[in-house]
Amino acid sequence: MLTRLEVDGFKNLLDFQVELGPFTCIAGENGTGKSNVFDAIQFLSLLADRSLMEAAQEVRGVHGERLGEPRDLFWNGYAPGDRRMRFAAEMIVPKDVQDDFGRPAKPTTSYLRYELELGYLPPAGAEKIGRLTLLAENLRHIKLGDAVTRLRFPHSAAKFRKSVLSGHRGTAFISTTVEDGQPVISIHQDGGSRGQPKKSAASRAPATVVSTVTSSAEPTVLAVRREMQSWRRLALEPSALRTADRYVDPREMESNGRHLPATLFRIANNDFEQDPARVYSRVTGRLADLAGVTVRDLSVQEDDVRELLTVQLREASGLTLPARSLSEGTLRFLALCVLLEDPDVQGLLCMEEPENGIHPANLGAMVDLVKDLAVDVTDAPGRDNPFRQVIVNTHSPAIVQLVDPDDLLFADTVLRRGPDGELTRALQLHPLAGTWRAKGGGISVTRADILPYLTTPPGAQLSVEIA
Repeated sequence: MLTRLEVDGFKNLLDFQVELGPFTCIAGENGTGKSNVFDAIQFLSLLADRSLMEAAQEVRGVHGERLGEPRDLFWNGYAPGDRRMRFAAEMIVPKDVQDDFGRPAKPTTSYLRYELELGYLPPAGAEKIGRLTLLAENLRHIKLGDAVTRLRFPHSAAKFRKSVLSGHRGTAFISTTVEDGQPVISIHQDGGSRGQPKKSAASRAPATVVSTVTSSAEPTVLAVRREMQSWRRLALEPSALRTADRYVDPREMESNGRHLPATLFRIANNDFEQDPARVYSRVTGRLADLAGVTVRDLSVQEDDVRELLTVQLREASGLTLPARSLSEGTLRFLALCVLLEDPDVQGLLCMEEPENGIHPANLGAMVDLVKDLAVDVTDAPGRDNPFRQVIVNTHSPAIVQLVDPDDLLFADTVLRRGPDGELTRALQLHPLAGTWRAKGGGISVTRADILPYLTTPPGAQLSVEIA
């Protein structure tokens, strides 16, 4: 669970800070840079699994394209001078993980702060583009006693906080020092005094230290890697959602929605379900929340001849049809219904504009669904309450009016002075006055401040005249 994110120098995120709860809705006009928050989270997740350059090539560029140019990621990427970006992520990691060889590992502590600083080396010689360079990387524990003031979103201390926080640690798990004028990064073994730290020169590192930990020898660093790998950006695509699955296909839904039939089939037939029909019935009931969808039941059909799995629905009229015949918005809603039933899907889910393709009459059902995907922090996480976190962004006034004020952040841009002294437009997120984030200080907004955003624009057509 990502509880706090700090970014400086990445795209239009300058001295950016945000506290996150189980469910967060970021609302604001187009062009403010709301998606850059998702880009930063995705970038950190990719850095936990890939090299610096591979991660840079998979994140959107400044124009929304993946061009593989590292300078796109810096706020001043194409200006002369030094380029640096810094990240800090405070997180709650799983108490039990597996290493790349299937061996169990238990971190020393589950509440940690990860810090990362990256620079840029311009192209030299035969190189055509520059590359990212690792300048600093640190990982340390957060005292459990500080959780009372740091985890400020409303939750049950007895059931939620005590169940997800454990352990203690006095020294760093990863640290950065300067030797002979060059940064050196060290991995310290869990337990503090056991063994000498493993050192490596940061300037020659092709990847972050976290991404290189694959075994149970460093269980806490491994747990941080697993947590960051679980941060996903959902971009459900109708073409992927409409694809049938072969028997040999993976049975985990991808970020674009591919393998939906195989995923639903696995969930319905797992060892915890005595009757697959119960899962299908719950998905059907949730899908029926959409006005205009008259589904009586659904199931995954097995075609043993072609070895295919497909989702089929039966309408109230008795007509049977494949799920691929549904509208794009209804398909996306169905995919989220399936994710809701999957206890194996944990970590952070980022969703952009979940209202796309959804009829205005169904926006309430969509908001309820994405919020229900998040863990219930009034209870302990478990199989019936997966440890999931959800962040959505939207520019829809209707969504803003449906979301609980405690879960809302409003995006706008403010003038900030960059490291080079130049003024630039940077993203800032404001909580609503009186909510838990606003109690920590900083600038908050009131209902009066956002009234123009919540009301119908002047000149909008509110009714249709019939001749």
